[in-house]
Amino acid sequence: MPLYEYYCQPCHGVFEELRPMREASEPVPCPDCYEEAGRIMPTSFSAFTFRDGYPRKIPDDGTYWHLGKKVSKRLTGGRPNEHPEINKPKPKPGLTRGERSALTDMRETAAKGDLVDMFNNPIGPGEVRAAYERRDVIKKGVPSRLTPEMKRKFR
Repeated sequence: MPLYEYYCQPCHGVFEELRPMREASEPVPCPDCYEEAGRIMPTSFSAFTFRDGYPRKIPDDGTYWHLGKKVSKRLTGGRPNEHPEINKPKPKPGLTRGERSALTDMRETAAKGDLVDMFNNPIGPGEVRAAYERRDVIKKGVPSRLTPEMKRKFR
């Protein structure tokens, strides 16, 4: 049964009533003063449509609600009852200011040819970041084996 709105003139009350369509235009007694109230046009309007099998309010902003969270993409994979934006993998933490300045200092030292690994092999400026991320032992020192090609690379 449809929901209709009625207005009572004596008490200035607006109320809603569920009624069959054939009785929609007939007056209804007011729940406050029991006087006859006539039907009026609705004061509020709510519309919805169906998209992808789910009822959607109009205007539709293109998002979905999943487990109480608003998401932009539908759940297409993963475990059942899992929120796609809650269980995201954590991004790798960035370098701190101290780590960035240490890497800059190590690159400068490597450019001079004074940076070696734990086996006294020289480390070039381009290899500093990879060695740092691998947590290799890097120290300042003179390489034990410096070929003429390495000398040209570092100087």
